[in-house]
Amino acid sequence: MFTITDECVACGVCVDECPVEAIAEGDDKYEISEDCVDCGVCEDSCPVEAIEE
Repeated sequence: MFTITDECVACGVCVDECPVEAIAEGDDKYEISEDCVDCGVCEDSCPVEAIEE
């Protein structure tokens, strides 16, 4: 499963790219829910490389 690290700048790019709407805004950064299908689209779209598997 993918996770969003503390490097997240909360730009929201990953939210728009997620095909299953598994990313939502958290307290300090965005978070990936258990609905994630491990497609990797969010990781590829993150401008600050804050998403990792």
